[in-house]
Amino acid sequence: MSGSKPDILWAPHHVDRFVVCDSELSLYHIESAVSSELKAGSLRLSEETTATLLSINSDTPYLKCVAWYPKYDPECLLAVGQANGRVVLTSLGQDHNSKSKDLIGKEFVPKHARQCNTLAWNPLDSNWLAAGLDKHRADFSVLIWDISSKYTPETPVAAEKVRLSSGDTEAGLVVTKPLYELGQNDACLSLCWLPRDQKLLLAGMHRNLAIFDLRNTSQKMFVNTKAVQGVTVDPYFHDRVASFYEGQVAIWDLRKFEKPVLTLTEQPKPLTKVAWCPTRTGLLATLTRDSNIIKLYDMQHTPTPIGDETEPTIIERSVQPCEHYIASFAWHPTNQNRMVVVTPNRTMSDFTVFERISLAWSPITSLMWACGRHLYECTEDGKASSLEKDIATKMRLRALSRYGLDTEQVWRNHVLAGNEDPQLKSLWYTLHFMKQYTEDMDQKCTGNKGSLVYAGIKSIVKSSMGTTENLRHSRSGSDRQADIIQYLSEERSLALQLCGWIKKGTDLDVEPFLYSLEQEGDWERAAAVALFNLDIRRAIQILNKGASSGKGDLNLNVVAMALSGYTDEKNSLWREMCSTLRLQLNNPYLCAMFAFLTSESGSFDGVLYESNVAVRDRVAFACKFLTDAQLNRFIDKLTNEMKESGNLEGILLTGLTKDGVDLMESYVDRTGDVQTASYCMLQGSPSDVLKDERVQYWIENYRNLLDAWRFWHKRAEFDIHRSKLDPSSKPLAQEAQSQMKRWILARTRNWPSSTTGFPGATTVGTVVMLDTCLAGSGTILNARFLPVPANVCSWIQRGILSRQR
Repeated sequence: MSGSKPDILWAPHHVDRFVVCDSELSLYHIESAVSSELKAGSLRLSEETTATLLSINSDTPYLKCVAWYPKYDPECLLAVGQANGRVVLTSLGQDHNSKSKDLIGKEFVPKHARQCNTLAWNPLDSNWLAAGLDKHRADFSVLIWDISSKYTPETPVAAEKVRLSSGDTEAGLVVTKPLYELGQNDACLSLCWLPRDQKLLLAGMHRNLAIFDLRNTSQKMFVNTKAVQGVTVDPYFHDRVASFYEGQVAIWDLRKFEKPVLTLTEQPKPLTKVAWCPTRTGLLATLTRDSNIIKLYDMQHTPTPIGDETEPTIIERSVQPCEHYIASFAWHPTNQNRMVVVTPNRTMSDFTVFERISLAWSPITSLMWACGRHLYECTEDGKASSLEKDIATKMRLRALSRYGLDTEQVWRNHVLAGNEDPQLKSLWYTLHFMKQYTEDMDQKCTGNKGSLVYAGIKSIVKSSMGTTENLRHSRSGSDRQADIIQYLSEERSLALQLCGWIKKGTDLDVEPFLYSLEQEGDWERAAAVALFNLDIRRAIQILNKGASSGKGDLNLNVVAMALSGYTDEKNSLWREMCSTLRLQLNNPYLCAMFAFLTSESGSFDGVLYESNVAVRDRVAFACKFLTDAQLNRFIDKLTNEMKESGNLEGILLTGLTKDGVDLMESYVDRTGDVQTASYCMLQGSPSDVLKDERVQYWIENYRNLLDAWRFWHKRAEFDIHRSKLDPSSKPLAQEAQSQMKRWILARTRNWPSSTTGFPGATTVGTVVMLDTCLAGSGTILNARFLPVPANVCSWIQRGILSRQR
C-alpha cells in the first residue's frame, strides 16, 4: 500500500472477512445476497454477495503497510507499519483474552525514524515480525521483532525520548531492541519469508534481492536487479518467486538465483501489485497504475528450464472486474479463483476469474472437459437412433459388425451397416452388381467389358453412341394402345443390369426384380417399374395387392382405378383428372407414374427430375426412353449433381474412377465417413484410383481410427482384406517379416554347415528361418533350420531384437 490508496487483506482464518486499509482500518463481513434488496449498512459487491461493515479502527495514523497475524488466536491482530518506522500491534475484533490484551497497543521502535515500507509475519514462528524500512546510513533497514519480547529502553534518557515521542503509551508496551538487524546502510522495499525454511528471509533491497539466513546473519545470498518490489513466493512451488520493477515482472527460481527464469513485460504504466493465486497452481495476477484491468499469467504448465537461454512459455489473460480504476485486489484464501477488488474511492467488487475450459475427445466419442478443479464427461446417448449418432460412433459399431468385409455377397454390407441409410444401400447394391457382372465376364472372357463396368454408367452410355436401336412398343393392359419408342443396345442392357432392373444375360425380363420389391413391401416402386416397362396390367395388380396388405400408401386403390381407365387422348377427362390427382399424392413413385402417363411424346422431365425417386430407377428409365443425345445430357447433368452433393447413389454413374473419387471426396467432406470411402474404393482394385492421394489418405485414416479404438484384430482383418483386393499393397507386418528374412539370410549365406568352422565353438544352437508368415498373426507356415554355435546364435538374437525395436 502506498500513499492514501486503499489496500485490501483477507482474514487468514475467517474466509468471510476482509479489511480495507487506507487512512483507517475497516473490517467487513461478506455474505450471500438473499434478496435483491440491500440490508441497512450493506454494500453490493456482486449479484450474489454483499458486505457489511463490522468495525473501524482509526487509532493508527500515518499507516503505510499492514500485515494480518497468521495464527487463529488472537483472531484479529494486525501489525501496522507507520511513516515514522514504528510498528504498532492493533486489533479489530472483540477478543479480550489475556494474550490479546498483552499484545494490543505494543510498539516496536527503530533507532532512527524513517518510513516502514513492508511487514511480514513468520508463518511458522508467529512471534517473529519482519519490518522493512527506508535507508539510514547509521542503521539497519531490515528489523525482525519478537512480539513477545519484554525489552525496554536501556537508559533513562532513551526511555524518556521514547515516552515523549509515543505520547501516553505505557513504557512497558514499547520495544526498541529487535531480535535481528539486517541490511545495514541500505533500503528494504519488500519482504517475504521462504516457506521451505523458517530461518530464511527474502528481501527486496535497494538494488538487489537478498536471502538472509538467520542462523548466520553475517552472510547473505544476493543477486543484483532492479526488480525488488512486491516479492512474493508461489504457494505451490516454494522455489518460485515473483518481483517487479516499474512495468516488468521477474520470475525467479531460487535454485538458479543468478537471473530471472522469465521476464513479463507489462504496459508502459508502472505496476502496483503482483500476487500468486492461493487456490490455483502457477497463476499470477498483476495490476498497473490507473487501470481497471488485471492481467493473469498461467504458468501451470511451465517446464523447468534446461539451458541457460531457455524461457518457459505462459498463457496470458486479462480480466476486467469493474469499470473504474482499481487501487488494489486480494485473492480469496480458499474459494477458487475468487478475488475482491477496491477502487480509490473504496468501491468494492467481488469477482471470480473463470477458468479456461480444456476439451478432450476420446476415441469412442466421449467428450471430457476440465474447468477449475472439476472434470466433466459427456457421452453419447445409447438410446439414440443410428441416424442421430455421430459418424465416429457409427463407424465403430459398423467395424464391430465386420462392415465392408463381405466380399461374396457384397450387397449385404449395407445390412451390416444397420440397413437404415438408403444411400449406403444403393452403393453396396451397385458394387454388388458390378462385381457380379465382372465375374461373369471373366468366366466368358468377353473383351474388356469388365473394366467398363467399374467405369460406371456414364462411360457405358458414351460407348453406345451410334449403336442404339429404337423399337416401338405399346402399353400392355390398356384398351387403347399407344406406341412408345424405346431404345435398345448392348450397353443400355448392361446399364439396366447395373441398375438392378434385369438379370445377367440378354433377357430384359423385369419380373424377378418386381417380385423382390413385392417381397420387401415396396409396392409403389414395384408398380412404377412395371409401368415404366409398359405393363399397366401388372402395375394395377401390384397396387391392388399392396392395398389389400394394408402396409402401402392409402391411395393405392385410387391409383389402381385411375390406371385402369388410361387413355392417350390429350384432351380427355381422364388426363385432366390424373393431373389433378398427381398434385395430391405424396409418394414420389405414384407421382412419377402419372407424370409418365400424362407426358408429351419424348418429354419425361416429370420422371427424370423427381428427386425423391431413386437415382438407379431414373437412370434405368432414361436408358429405355431417351435418345443417345438426350441420355448423355441427362447422365452428365445428374453426375455433376451427385458429385457436388456427395450422394453415394452417384457411384452408379461415375463408377470407381476419378469422377467417383471426386464424388466420394464430397461425401467424406460432408459426413467424415472414411470407412465407407476406404472399402468402396478397394472394390475397384486393381485400378488407378487406389494410387490417388485422397484414397490413400482415407485408408490410412481409417487404419489409424481402428488403432485408436484398439481394434487390433479389426485392423489386421482390414489389412488382409486390402492386400487381397489390392495386391500392390503389402501389410506392414508382412513387409517387416520379409525385411527380417532378408537380413538373416544375408548374414548366414556363407556359414559352414557344422561347428568346426567356428573356432572355440562347443555348443550348437538353432536359427529358425521364416519363409512365409500370415499378416499380423505370427503363424509360421514354413521354416528352415540352420545349425550354428550358441555364441553366434545369441548374436543373431540380439540383432533380431534390435531390428524389431
